[in-house]
Amino acid sequence: MNTILKETPGWLTFNKPAGIQVERNPFGPSVESLAYAHLEMKQRNPYVGIVHRLDRVTTGLVLVAKKKNILRQLNEQFRLRQVQKTYLAMVETAPVKEAGIITHWLEKDLLEKRAKVVNPASGKAFECTLSYRQLGKDDNGRALLEIQPITGKYHQIRAQLAAIDCPVVGDIHYGAAESYQPNHIMLHAWKLAFTDPESGERLEVEAPLPEWAERLG
Repeated sequence: MNTILKETPGWLTFNKPAGIQVERNPFGPSVESLAYAHLEMKQRNPYVGIVHRLDRVTTGLVLVAKKKNILRQLNEQFRLRQVQKTYLAMVETAPVKEAGIITHWLEKDLLEKRAKVVNPASGKAFECTLSYRQLGKDDNGRALLEIQPITGKYHQIRAQLAAIDCPVVGDIHYGAAESYQPNHIMLHAWKLAFTDPESGERLEVEAPLPEWAERLG
């Protein structure tokens, strides 16, 4: 599998495997360390700016800036919700409706390292919204969903799907019946649409389908 999907003078995109974190850490490789290793083959002391993050158990597209001003501009696009993220998820149970928009109030629980659906009166909650549509269904009743988060909060997709009784396959942290693979759930950052800060071109980068999605995608 080719880890680097696309590279320009200002940024590159990685296809993150499951089991590694995005940011550097003392426990093993990361997208950040892989980016440094790649760029150090071309120049000394390269700049690596992490634009956004994926959970360790999630696979797929990660955008990395190669210049500080590019990082600022891409961060601004994310802040203004000008970046369109598309995920794929295999869920244990198909949702009642084949397509829809769901909204919950989520609060980050630091002790349990999870997002919880709460009453907005708690004061610490964020309103989170995503849209989904069903792409297919297997013989076991599991459904492949295409998901576009409208907001981008901690564990949002995982928590919201669990809240409608459709946990991601393998996500025992959010109520799935059984695990899938070590440090791996069936959630994949599939596409990322944004404006190239240098060229001004609106473009979309796509990661290859994971094996579990190929059968129904």
